[in-house]
Amino acid sequence: MKEDYKFIEDATEETFTEGRESRLGDDDYSMEQLEGSSSSFQDDYVESIGESRYVETPAPDSERAEEEVKKKISENFFYDYAELISMPFVTPDSNIPLDLLTLVHSFGYDCRKRANLKLLDSSTVMYIAGNQLILLNLKTKEQIYLRSSSGRGIGVIGVHPDKTYFTVAEKGVFPKIIIYEYPSLRPYRILQDGTELAYAYVDFNYDGTLLASVGSSPDHTLTIWNWKEEQPILRTKAFSQEVFKVTFNPEDDEQLTTSGSGHIKFWEMALTFTGLKLQGSLGRFGKTATTDIEGYMELPDGKVLSGSEWGNMLVWEGGLIKVELCRAARKSCHQGPINQIVLDEGEVITIGADGCIRIWDFETVDTADTIDETGLLEIEPINELQVGKNVKLFSMIKMSDMGNNIWLAQDANGAIWKLDLSFSNITQDPDCLFSFHSGAIEALAVSPLTYLMATTALDCSVRIYDFAGKTPLAQMRFKQGGTALTWVPRLVSYTGAQIIVGFEDGVVRILELYDPKGLTVFAGRKKISDADINLKQVFKPHTARVTALAYERDGEILATGSRDQTVFFFEVEKDYKPIGYITTPGPVCQLVWSSVSHPESTLLIFCENGYVLETPFPTIKEEEDHDAVSYEIKDMHIKCFHFSSVKSKILRLIEIEKRKKQKELKEKDKEERRKQLAAEMKEDGEKEFQVEEEEEREEEEPLPEIFIPSTPCRILCGFYSEPGKFWVSLGGYDSGFLYHCEFPPYEKSINGTEKKDEPFDFRFLEDTEDNPIHTITFSINQDLMFCGMQNGAIRVYILSQNNPSLTNMVDYWHFNLHDNNYGCVKGISTSFDDRFLVTTGADSNIFVFTIFSEFELMKAIKAKVPSPRFGIEAEPIPEDIEDPKAYSIENARRKREHDKLMKEVEEIKAGKREKLKALRNEFQQLLEMNKELPKHMQFKRTDFDLDSKIRAEIGRKTAHKIQQVEKELAWEKEKHQLGLMKLQNRFRDSLESDTIVVHAIQSDHKISSYRLVKPSKYSKSKRPSQSERRTSKLERFEKEGAGRKDSQKDTGESINVPEESIIDKGKKFRPKTLSEIMVENQIEKTRKLILKAERAQFKIQQRRKEWEELYKSKPQDDYEDPKDVQAIKEAQLYMGDFNLKTAPDYKIPEHMRVNAAKKEEELGHLDSMAHSKKMHMNKCILSLRDLKVAVIEEIQCLVQELKSIQSTLHISKHIPIPEIPQIHPEEVPEKRFHYDEEILLNFKQENMTIQDEKPSELEQRRSTGAGGGFLKLSSGKDDLTTRDSLSRSSRALALIVDTPKLMEFEKADPIDLELEIMKRDEIKHVYMQEYLTNRIKELIVTFDAELRLLRHQKLKLDIQMKLSDLHHVTLFQEMLLLKNFEKQENILQERVNSLDKEEQDMQWKINETLKEMEEKKNEITKLQDQEKALYAGFQAALGENNKFTNFLMKVLKKRIKRVKKKEVEGDADEEEDSDESSEEESSLESDEDESGSDDEVFDDSICPTNCDVGLFELALQLREKRLDIEESLVEEKKIIDNLKKEYDTLSKKVKIVATNLNAAEEALEAYQREKQQRLNELLVVVPLKLHQIEHIVFGEIPNDLSGTLVFSNHSLGRLQERIRQLHEENSKQQKLNKECRERRKQLIREKREMAKTISKMEETVRQLMISKFGRVIDLEALQTLSVNTTLEELKIKKLRKELSNAKEMKMWEEKIAQVRWELMMKTKEHTKKLHQMNDLCTEKKKLDSRLNTLQNQQGNAFQGPRKADIVARKKVTELIQVQAERILALKEEIALLRKKGGLILPPIQPPQEKEMKPMGL
Repeated sequence: MKEDYKFIEDATEETFTEGRESRLGDDDYSMEQLEGSSSSFQDDYVESIGESRYVETPAPDSERAEEEVKKKISENFFYDYAELISMPFVTPDSNIPLDLLTLVHSFGYDCRKRANLKLLDSSTVMYIAGNQLILLNLKTKEQIYLRSSSGRGIGVIGVHPDKTYFTVAEKGVFPKIIIYEYPSLRPYRILQDGTELAYAYVDFNYDGTLLASVGSSPDHTLTIWNWKEEQPILRTKAFSQEVFKVTFNPEDDEQLTTSGSGHIKFWEMALTFTGLKLQGSLGRFGKTATTDIEGYMELPDGKVLSGSEWGNMLVWEGGLIKVELCRAARKSCHQGPINQIVLDEGEVITIGADGCIRIWDFETVDTADTIDETGLLEIEPINELQVGKNVKLFSMIKMSDMGNNIWLAQDANGAIWKLDLSFSNITQDPDCLFSFHSGAIEALAVSPLTYLMATTALDCSVRIYDFAGKTPLAQMRFKQGGTALTWVPRLVSYTGAQIIVGFEDGVVRILELYDPKGLTVFAGRKKISDADINLKQVFKPHTARVTALAYERDGEILATGSRDQTVFFFEVEKDYKPIGYITTPGPVCQLVWSSVSHPESTLLIFCENGYVLETPFPTIKEEEDHDAVSYEIKDMHIKCFHFSSVKSKILRLIEIEKRKKQKELKEKDKEERRKQLAAEMKEDGEKEFQVEEEEEREEEEPLPEIFIPSTPCRILCGFYSEPGKFWVSLGGYDSGFLYHCEFPPYEKSINGTEKKDEPFDFRFLEDTEDNPIHTITFSINQDLMFCGMQNGAIRVYILSQNNPSLTNMVDYWHFNLHDNNYGCVKGISTSFDDRFLVTTGADSNIFVFTIFSEFELMKAIKAKVPSPRFGIEAEPIPEDIEDPKAYSIENARRKREHDKLMKEVEEIKAGKREKLKALRNEFQQLLEMNKELPKHMQFKRTDFDLDSKIRAEIGRKTAHKIQQVEKELAWEKEKHQLGLMKLQNRFRDSLESDTIVVHAIQSDHKISSYRLVKPSKYSKSKRPSQSERRTSKLERFEKEGAGRKDSQKDTGESINVPEESIIDKGKKFRPKTLSEIMVENQIEKTRKLILKAERAQFKIQQRRKEWEELYKSKPQDDYEDPKDVQAIKEAQLYMGDFNLKTAPDYKIPEHMRVNAAKKEEELGHLDSMAHSKKMHMNKCILSLRDLKVAVIEEIQCLVQELKSIQSTLHISKHIPIPEIPQIHPEEVPEKRFHYDEEILLNFKQENMTIQDEKPSELEQRRSTGAGGGFLKLSSGKDDLTTRDSLSRSSRALALIVDTPKLMEFEKADPIDLELEIMKRDEIKHVYMQEYLTNRIKELIVTFDAELRLLRHQKLKLDIQMKLSDLHHVTLFQEMLLLKNFEKQENILQERVNSLDKEEQDMQWKINETLKEMEEKKNEITKLQDQEKALYAGFQAALGENNKFTNFLMKVLKKRIKRVKKKEVEGDADEEEDSDESSEEESSLESDEDESGSDDEVFDDSICPTNCDVGLFELALQLREKRLDIEESLVEEKKIIDNLKKEYDTLSKKVKIVATNLNAAEEALEAYQREKQQRLNELLVVVPLKLHQIEHIVFGEIPNDLSGTLVFSNHSLGRLQERIRQLHEENSKQQKLNKECRERRKQLIREKREMAKTISKMEETVRQLMISKFGRVIDLEALQTLSVNTTLEELKIKKLRKELSNAKEMKMWEEKIAQVRWELMMKTKEHTKKLHQMNDLCTEKKKLDSRLNTLQNQQGNAFQGPRKADIVARKKVTELIQVQAERILALKEEIALLRKKGGLILPPIQPPQEKEMKPMGL
């Protein structure tokens, strides 16, 4: 290992050298640091790496080159796999073999890990399973395993584009990326320090030279590796949230893309001034909701296509969403997130979590763009494949078989699919190659008889495996997920063929496994599998998920535990008859029955919340108590153990023991030191030792506090040790130990929830503080304890037999197998013979191991599937409980009892109802008797009410019940309304008008309307055309010409007239001084001048504007009349010799070229026209139907009147009454959707009768009932008989009824007058009878005539519609054909457009070059003019008779070589060449050449005598100017030469581009011709009648008309008429041409006359200017320059400044005078003070002399100093000091006063002035 690390250190780049030496140099460092915290390890790592990552150590170039040679890794170097991989941990000094467990097979893979399916070759796939990388051979099903090197799991895998290498990016602290060679599987390269904890994704670039990796949380580091050299090239933080994926752009290795949680980021390798860096641009979602992005794809043009959580595709461009793609009607592309997007063979493939694969057209996706503000674009997939119902695709990889489109798909629900995406006639159906569990595997059970195992998970499946034969045998799916499973013991099922499974809905199912080969084989039976599962029995004991199943040791009782806090017992012998259940204080997590060694059979119940219960064997009752209400067992003696945390106490005891040992060692050391010091130093040594002891005494740290978690820790697993004792493993705070507990004695009165119990013993488990044991199992001999850990590891403890106390649980074997993050071991079990060990985890993996044995058999082993029982195929399959809301056993019993009670209550209610019915009948009889009484004796209805409040209360309750029923039925009502709405949306809303059939009244004629749907998509919207027509050169020229004319017309400048004055006015209410008056005068004068100039400028601008308008109205030289232009264009389009479309040389005009978009538009126009005509006809038919309704109403009224008339006539004079026409059901189809309460009741009654009648009668009833029900006239708005007609009929009926009543009273004989009146009425009635009858017939005949007329029109319209349908078919065929041509046509059109654009760009460059050349020529002309002006000026300065003219001219023209400003090679030669080649300077050059021969004669550095020095200096100066001008000329000529070269180059390129453009246009034209030919090949149906065909050969119509043209006579006549019109137009045009020529000559003559007049006027103006001004001047300049505004403003400012300065000077003079006066006063005052000081000095001198005399006189009298003298001397000394200070202050003050502007300080007061006053002597 050290050699490998040494090589890695040498092989990496210089930037990592120091860091790795610091990590690998120390041998002691690794163990110490691993024992410390992970954070310190990371900090040290970052610290060691951070200093050397970006700093290169300086070294000589030779040494650096040698180091680079050394660090270069050999191409043939490989690492040692055995030293690299992780190995099992074995307790030191133990005899446990490393290969105690050997992995032999894996059932499953991490199906929910991203990109966890890779293809290495056509038969080998690779995926991650826990801590293993599995290479699976698809043909032989063999597996090869590669372990992770860190032992912490594998993050992600990747495959090199050449399939020769694959990467394994691991998990752990600073994990590695190991690159293996394939197929040798040797570690080739190791990449380190790419992330902190785990890798999320890796990807190779297209060439395979670079590798990109991105880390997971917390750092999310993105690293670009030169993987062959093991060097990171670039590194940066990808994002702050989870990153799912990183990929290179296949087209550009310098571009990458990352995506993840709520983001997508686009990266680019940019070369900055600090070096190569990764620059990321975060995608901005804008209006689109933020989404997690799983799948994306880089498009060739740099755009990115990504998925979204809601299933739509997002097109990204420039970091923004360009468009969001969805399907038609705004349906999402997938139902759920899009997990992968692939570009394959020009098609975009999307893989969704909904199990669908959809193929999209690349061109449509690539050119997609928004069409409205929503940002959505609707597209449809080309093909799609639904893999399966319960399929959630995560990723796909394509198999490398040539000619096949076969893919392998990773299913997040546990499968691996083989998919054929060829979408042809021989496409294979999706093939599921492998099927495993998805998600956590909840339970595991092993057969007690053979090598079979059963597993179940929340994916609703139960699976059977032959783990010895490495084969999955069978699976069975259910509605709910499985949560518990156990194999039925042999005491119950001797063949070992039954398993019992608990599910999350509380159901328990017993399944029977058998070999179907033992059954009778019938003909046509499908392929027989190796095993099959049969459902034997189902029952539901619980209402929540079943968590534990356990059989009693004798197999008599089954116990089931659940999260509903119950344990149910069943009697196994009586078909699992329920015994009863007990309630537990918490959710049950494990059930364990006591073993045979225990005297009694008891059940150990582990609850998740810290409770452990022990129940005795339940009492089995021989006879079932049918009166029992519940199955609950209440008299069972249950022992309870409530676990209380003791971990803090254990840690405290350990700490006390540790400190005690340390103290003993210290005491021992002290005693030895004391003895040693006593022997050396005796008493002194004793004292020194005591001093040291006092120094060493320190206060001990407090012991750890006792801590008990507020929430009990979860019990994970446990098992019996002895009767009444058990071991238990807990999670959370209490993890790290196995606790030995004992049940307290049973006491009925004690509440188990309140008491706290503590374990009496414990076993410390190493390295399980945060990694508790989740499951435990033992070998048959109890010498091995297998533990499944939370982090997916397996730990095996070596035990001694018959040791329930686990006293020797020290040595163990530990190995990480499942995923460390989410691979908690959920199940672990050994085979029946201890040869195999099987583990299942939460990471969907099942691992099979062989257990180390000295007597291992090498022969192949295979499990034996139990044979089927006799008659198993004839047994009925029990009814399964699929409804999760089904009643459990307990709830069913309670429901049964409740139903029994309800039945009794209903019987009582029925008796009460009978009594109420009898009372009602009696009351009804009383009411009848009351009605028979006279009115004055009858009781009122209210008199029968005992209490009015009772009736009101009953009404209120009734209303409340109605309201309650409405609330109860609200959901059903809403449901049916939504269903009805959906049906209407699906079938009715799409209809614009339904079919209405109107029948004639007398005849059988009828007319039907068109059944119209809403307009099609072609008529609604236009498809955006993908190719735009290129404008022709003629059109471009016209547009550019119009643009030039517009630009010339629009040129003009705006006139700005200043509105504000330049200088503000002075203040008004202030007396003006002379200076202010001067300033104001100057301002007024300036203002007047400015106004005058402004007026002149305004006049000039006005005049200029008028001229511009005049010039604008002048037509251009190339002006053409728009009418003439339009006529020419029409002539070019419609006149000339045109070919037929079928001609081979036919050229399609630009405006006649069609594409799919135009054809779709034409199709839509045809649909809209047909739709509008059909709508018009439908309206006519509808109005005809309304007319029939009105006719029927009128006939009804007439019939009523006719009946009333006939009632007065004798029967012999009656005319037969016409029948009233009826409305047919098909005439009012909308009535089918109208209903009322009566119709609904009839419909309900009909449905009820349907169930009791025969099928034939049922059909008849349905037809009659439906017709009678839905065609019944209701009283709504749509009734055919209106209210007016009903009123009229009612009045007629009233007349009929009232007439007989009147006749009853006429019993007397009529008189003559009355008989006459009756005869007249009779005649009148007979006439009215005939009139009404004729009126009815007239109405009927008129309606029938209207119907026949409209029917005739509809028949004509039908013909037109059939023709439009035929035309529609033709247009649709043309559109399909155009769509096929569209792609290639777009490519050709884009090429033509690009070449045309390139030609335009080059032409523009040529024009710009010509303009620049013209400008340079103008500059050369200007320079030459300057040179001529220089010579002319110098000649004028010399004068006429200057004798030094020749000399000075030679000086001026002399050539001098001087240093140029720009150092350019060959400038001198080019200058001479350009000077010699200039034709315009030939005269000057000749002079220079003439003077050049005399250059050697004269000296131009010295001025000759008598020569004017000024002229000589002027000559030198002008010579310098001449040389500058010549240099500029040379430069300009060089530029012109370069421009000429550029012009020539561009001209050549333009010719080449023009040639290519012509070729492209010809190719496009040929393709258009081919397209037209294909369109011509389409058959067009033209229906003709025989009389229309006038093509006759030999007097007959030929049989073959394929060679003829369909042409109408009308068109032929128009062509002949057009010939005559053209002759007339030709003569008119000739006449018009002659007139125009004459007009042109006249205009030319007028133009000449006008030019002469203008020249005369210009000459007159010039003479007037000369006479007035002496020369020609610019009047506009003269007017505008009459005043200089700036100068005037400056003058005004000057005046104002002078005035302000004078004021300020006057103010300062006044201040100076005042200060001088103050200075004089201060001088006087200080002079007084000087006199005072002089007096004081004199007095001081006198006092000093007097003091001296006194001292001399008294010195002899006193020997020593007196106290009074000392005090006096002190006071005098202080007085002298004060006076000295005062003198100094006065001197300083005097000095200040002498200075100008000195600061005067207040006089200094002595501090002890008051004290000094009494001292004056």
